[in-house]
Amino acid sequence: MIPVTIHINGEPHDILVEPGERLLDTLRDRLGLTGTKEGCGEGQCGACTVNLNGKAVLSCLMLTVQADGARVQTIEGLQTGLDLHPLQTAFLDEAAVQCGYCTPGMIMAGHALIKDHPDPDEARVKACLANTLCRCTGYEKPVRAILKAAGKMQGTRHD
Repeated sequence: MIPVTIHINGEPHDILVEPGERLLDTLRDRLGLTGTKEGCGEGQCGACTVNLNGKAVLSCLMLTVQADGARVQTIEGLQTGLDLHPLQTAFLDEAAVQCGYCTPGMIMAGHALIKDHPDPDEARVKACLANTLCRCTGYEKPVRAILKAAGKMQGTRHD
């Protein structure tokens, strides 16, 4: 077992992990953060997307030991108390949630995008979502939701 310290959703976690343990499994199985989904387990679908030090990463392809000392944010870490993050609200407002399996990954990818590009255009949002496989939404509504959230977040701070 290898000791690692990871700040997850703002809280430090000192845990012992197996050398080959994936970040996805640590989040879901050890910490109970089941909002991050496993779709393909091969980095092809984006359902497992989390933000690592502000960048979108596929947690099924990352070992937990690689996240030692990092800041990880999951879908559970976006809302503050009972208040949803503007991205979560926009996904609801735009009916961008259907089966919901890929939704956490889309939201986390959108969150990282808006942090890097606070005023993204439609092409940039589509490129951001290109790594997420969705069979239900057709991507139009999630694109609108991310654009709407980016507009609402202009001039306000939402981590």
